[in-house]
Amino acid sequence: MSADPSTMFGAVEAGGTKFVLAVGHGHDAIVAQTQIPTTTPAETLARAIGWFQQQGAVAALGIASFGPVDLDPASPSWGHVTDTPKAGWSQTNVAARLGDAIGCPVGFDTDVNGAAIGEYLHGAARGCDVAIYVTVGTGIGGGAVIGGHTVKGVRHPEMGHVMLQRHPQDRDFAGACPVHGDCLEGLASGPAIKARWGASLSELPADHVAHDVIADYLAQFCQTLIALYSPQRIIMGGGVMQTSGLLDRVRDKASARAGRYFGVDASTIIMPPGLGTGAGIAGAFALAGRALHGER
Repeated sequence: MSADPSTMFGAVEAGGTKFVLAVGHGHDAIVAQTQIPTTTPAETLARAIGWFQQQGAVAALGIASFGPVDLDPASPSWGHVTDTPKAGWSQTNVAARLGDAIGCPVGFDTDVNGAAIGEYLHGAARGCDVAIYVTVGTGIGGGAVIGGHTVKGVRHPEMGHVMLQRHPQDRDFAGACPVHGDCLEGLASGPAIKARWGASLSELPADHVAHDVIADYLAQFCQTLIALYSPQRIIMGGGVMQTSGLLDRVRDKASARAGRYFGVDASTIIMPPGLGTGAGIAGAFALAGRALHGER
């Protein structure tokens, strides 16, 4: 972020359901904030542009977007939502359409990477060299921050699409992911839960088998993250994680599965977001600050 505390930034958390828009001097000095529904690209981006133009000039804009997206700064399609299942949004140039209209440099990353940056800078992952942010909701995604930078490669991690061992009481469900079937997202996302039990996890009785099944899948995932990244924090957010008792179940099962082989008790590093639902917009402000200094 700029050393000048008077600098005004814009921030966008672009989700598949809603866009959260904010202007301010940082995540803890927001001057104005609103949200708009995610409809068509033309309508949604026009409304976002109109709102920002009403707020006055900003020095830079940060966008943390649903995806998949192109994060390669050398790519001609950098800043685009690429082949997304969100109807009508494939190949939408979100970064340029907003940045050109508002007239400022743009920082761009995934929504989960943005939340990971927010938690690394201001939340439950402060002081951690390696941290993972996971969201469990309509979809499942994750972002990794290592040394202050999000992990990017050919594209960006798609953590929600790892494959798992099936729970013995959940062998007949084919999975809800249209591409992979019974990947993590296909088994443990909100729609996957409702598809086989007819309700959200929080609506099911506390002794319903779904609680044990979903906690087991998420614990397996946490063990995989620990084995791959050796993180100091795994932060678990999203609507499904608001279910009473779920985080503790995941902690207990991850600890039992991982044992002490990885040098840490898994239950001690799995945490809720320190910023609550504000992690994504905090990360978007950080992206704006980096864009002001030349980082895409």
